[in-house]
Amino acid sequence: MAGHFILVALVLLLLAARAAAYPWQVCGKAGNNFTANSTYQANLGLLAAALPTNTSSSPGLFATAVVGADDDPVSALALCRGDVTNATLCSGCLATAFQDVQNMCAYDRDAAIYYDPCVLYYSSDAGFLSSADSLAMTNRINFRNVTTDPGGFNRQVAALVGATADYAAYNSTRRRYASGVADLDGGEFPRVYSWAQCTPDLTPAQCRGCLAGIIAQMPRLFTDRVGGRVLGVRCSYRYEVYSFLDGPVTVRLAAPAGGSKAPAPAPESTVDGGERKYTVTGMVLVILLPTIGALLVINLLVWLCIWRRTKRPQTRDANGQSTEPKNIESLESMLMDLSTLRAATGGFAENNKLGEGGFGAVYKGTLPDGDEIAVKRLSKSSTQGVGELTNELALVAKLQHKNLVRLVGVCFEQEERLLVYEFVPNRSLDQILFDTEKSEQLDWGKRHKIIHGIARGLQYLHEDSQLKVVHRDLKASNVLLDTNMNPKISDFGLAKLFSPDQTQGVTSRVVGTYGYLAPEYATRGNYSVKSDVFSFGVMVLEIVTGRRNNGCASGQSGDLLALVWERWADGSVSELVDPAGMGDGFSRTDALRCVHIGLLCAQGDPAGRPAMSSVVMMLGSGTVSLQAPPKPVSYARSGGGASSGASTGSV
Repeated sequence: MAGHFILVALVLLLLAARAAAYPWQVCGKAGNNFTANSTYQANLGLLAAALPTNTSSSPGLFATAVVGADDDPVSALALCRGDVTNATLCSGCLATAFQDVQNMCAYDRDAAIYYDPCVLYYSSDAGFLSSADSLAMTNRINFRNVTTDPGGFNRQVAALVGATADYAAYNSTRRRYASGVADLDGGEFPRVYSWAQCTPDLTPAQCRGCLAGIIAQMPRLFTDRVGGRVLGVRCSYRYEVYSFLDGPVTVRLAAPAGGSKAPAPAPESTVDGGERKYTVTGMVLVILLPTIGALLVINLLVWLCIWRRTKRPQTRDANGQSTEPKNIESLESMLMDLSTLRAATGGFAENNKLGEGGFGAVYKGTLPDGDEIAVKRLSKSSTQGVGELTNELALVAKLQHKNLVRLVGVCFEQEERLLVYEFVPNRSLDQILFDTEKSEQLDWGKRHKIIHGIARGLQYLHEDSQLKVVHRDLKASNVLLDTNMNPKISDFGLAKLFSPDQTQGVTSRVVGTYGYLAPEYATRGNYSVKSDVFSFGVMVLEIVTGRRNNGCASGQSGDLLALVWERWADGSVSELVDPAGMGDGFSRTDALRCVHIGLLCAQGDPAGRPAMSSVVMMLGSGTVSLQAPPKPVSYARSGGGASSGASTGSV
């Protein structure tokens, strides 16, 4: 019974910290729309083709443009964050931004979209190009509170943000960007980090004035909060208690002298998760660890009781909208009743079962409001224990992207452990791709979209989210397809969270699925983001050829990598392209390029595999040159190696 309450407490804490979906869009006013195939849409397409390259090639990674000056004009502004120095990453982020914002703000004449590396804004009104006012603003709050000397923390954050803004405005002429770090005088956190940026076309006074306007919102939005950001088209800032900066720090503040000193922080402790040691100073690491100590659990339950009995004032953004992820009532509603889920699934009827794995079964259900759901019912003998379950909840609740499956609710009653996800009607990729008849549903356009979507989901996990996540069980059965065949990565039970500066982990318990495991992981237990890149490369080859990779060693029966390499080397690889995908719109050049990218990703040397941001660029542009892929390495399946990871079926 105690375990039940502990798990429920963890779930509520995760849901309370849940962030709004990334990337963050600000759409235009209702009714101000353009129509499909209109001149405005055509002009927007011209901007999408030119502006990413223009921005990435400019000294400040900033550009503006106007298209169609005399006929339904579109004006746009694009900016990459000041610590982005890779032009390819900049242009890739903006190319993705043009695609995403037109889906999220469909047919809106005015729209902005914010990623960590870049921001894009376009409008039918060119007046913003000559204005210093920051528009289309949004804010994001880290909802964890400072509990030790919050007053001192708030003062030091304010000083750091102000100093960072000053440096960005007056000392950084080319990028109008600055980053900062400040030491904290004892307390829970050793230091706090920040950045501030304006568009480079603003004067120093305009930049500082813009930043002053949004920094003035700090007391209302971020008092006692461990992190927050205000994002605007013309200026933005952010602070956190962990380092999220990619470049050198330009502003440093020492801890204030003479102030009231908070108790000295305890030495950094570690909890052994069985595979590597994690510090417990991070915001989310405590949540992810399955071996939480009894004292921490007691504190968590006390916090939960206080949280549920205390009505916190609701904060609002610049437009007067609530910035709370959800109010208390809707947070609690995420804990779904067992009776509701039983009714939705017909008592977990056999005819509603979508799939089954080592964890248990997945059932389709329909809620009273008509929404369709997929219920993951963990069996008592499930190989996915409380630790893995908590791990999955932590990650899925915090990671929000259109190419990741969405968590709808959870239920822990009468010894049931149920996770409720959005229903993805076309089930998993493997059920269609490797079925002789169903594979005809996947023409080349859909296959290329699936490859691109998986790549963008992985880029988010590895590079663009606040967390750095290694999935560790990426495979065709863990990629779900929605009504329009858009892919959604699922099943985070085996995923691992990395610290910002961590490059790899090591384990003696290799888990995953043969055929997708990177050789360094299968043979030595070394895993990293490059392990996921290897798995992605295997999937790309599977999608292009329609063949399942069952092997793990060159020359072994079912080893798709060896077969593709042999055909690549002798120039006959096009013969392996799945005939089912050769319908209307098939491009032999694009298919061979995907094979090339798949081989680059699945090469033996992890250092040689491209980052997912580079992969997205390679897939999106035929002009990006590709290196010659090396021959895949051989490795044998060991007797005590990896176990097959649990498949989520159609969660």
